[in-house]
Amino acid sequence: MRTPRFAGLSLVAGLVLSMTAACGGGDDADEAPAADLKGVTLEVAGPWSAGGGEQANFEKVLDGFEKKTGATVNFTSNGDTLVTVLSSKIPGGAQPDVAMMPNQGAINDFAKKGWLVPLSEETQKATDENFASIWKTLGTVDGKQYALYFKAANKSTVWYRTKAFEDAGVQPPATWDDWLKVSQTIADSGVAPVSIAGADGWTLTDWFENVYLSQAGPENYDKLSKHEIPWTDDTVKEALKTLAALWSQKDLISGGPQGALSTDFPTSVVNAFKDPAKAAMVYEGDFVSGVIGENTDAKVGTDAQFFPFPKVGDTAPVVSGGDAAVILKDSEGAQELVKYLASPEAAKLWAENGGMISPNKNLDLAVYPDDIQRSIAKALIDAGDDVRFDMSDLAPASFGGTKGAGEWKILQDFLKDPSDVDGTAKALEEAAAKAFK
Repeated sequence: MRTPRFAGLSLVAGLVLSMTAACGGGDDADEAPAADLKGVTLEVAGPWSAGGGEQANFEKVLDGFEKKTGATVNFTSNGDTLVTVLSSKIPGGAQPDVAMMPNQGAINDFAKKGWLVPLSEETQKATDENFASIWKTLGTVDGKQYALYFKAANKSTVWYRTKAFEDAGVQPPATWDDWLKVSQTIADSGVAPVSIAGADGWTLTDWFENVYLSQAGPENYDKLSKHEIPWTDDTVKEALKTLAALWSQKDLISGGPQGALSTDFPTSVVNAFKDPAKAAMVYEGDFVSGVIGENTDAKVGTDAQFFPFPKVGDTAPVVSGGDAAVILKDSEGAQELVKYLASPEAAKLWAENGGMISPNKNLDLAVYPDDIQRSIAKALIDAGDDVRFDMSDLAPASFGGTKGAGEWKILQDFLKDPSDVDGTAKALEEAAAKAFK
């Protein structure tokens, strides 16, 4: 397997890139006439909530669709329970028209159950024109495209408060061992180094995936994502031991492991960047910048910067994730909405407000609000078909995408007690074996 091109990119905070319309710029060209959908009401469900600013930004995209077509669109946030809620509603016909799904495994499962509607030929054409082929492949099940990836993420960025690093006299680390040393130095300066969103199990899967990809390599990563090797494999145990080297150090985690387990994702970001800060760093994807801007006075690029997730093995990892639109009730309105989401016009309405990276290669990179987000977006586009996707999102939802169950819950238990590596690996394998039947 090829290593993702992301891994060879140094996404250094503060990087100034001169990227203008030459890198995209298809926003307004050759737009098709809008459908007249006056009197049509659509219900859309998604995982985004108001706390991180993501819901408000997505609603701006929906507002753009309403103005273009005359339709009325209502958005409902189901948070981390989205897949569970949809699974309960679809059999009774109470599902929304469109859902924004963050879990690739759930998309595959829903399609095989006949719960999804294939996308129109027009949307498929727009996907071919505006996206690298990997994104269409990810949205295709048994030869039919069911999903349109609207939002992507580089989930291998560690965000830090510049002043905390300056006060401790440290620089962004490039390796895991150096990260531990930097964290200890920051702790010795009187500041908790790392804020962890342990209350949201999905963040812990991202921690594992970055360590595993760098340490075990892309070939093993691909095998584990398909359950072709068991979760009791030595490579998994080694990754858990690596995580334990940080997670077991109470003085390196804001609030210790118990405090982390009661901290959700938006709060984990606020802990690092709101004055007075409770931590110096927070790990998560590029979307952290949106939470910083929405909930703190810190300025991305000056007060808040990032470094690539430190390498554990030979190369620094980069894991990508994404949110895809699927149609649950077939109608002209639903098809038109998903087609609209495939356009640079729709992507611009969120990207210009921050906290979102679009896989749409025809979106003008100049619309991003700062050079940091521009550099991350360019890396995603340049990676093309070499993107490595979030492992938990590739798994069946019962294992990799369910709150309080499967990988999410098991890694939360591991954060609470990182000493039981063998027991954790066994629990992961038992849960995966059931899900991958």
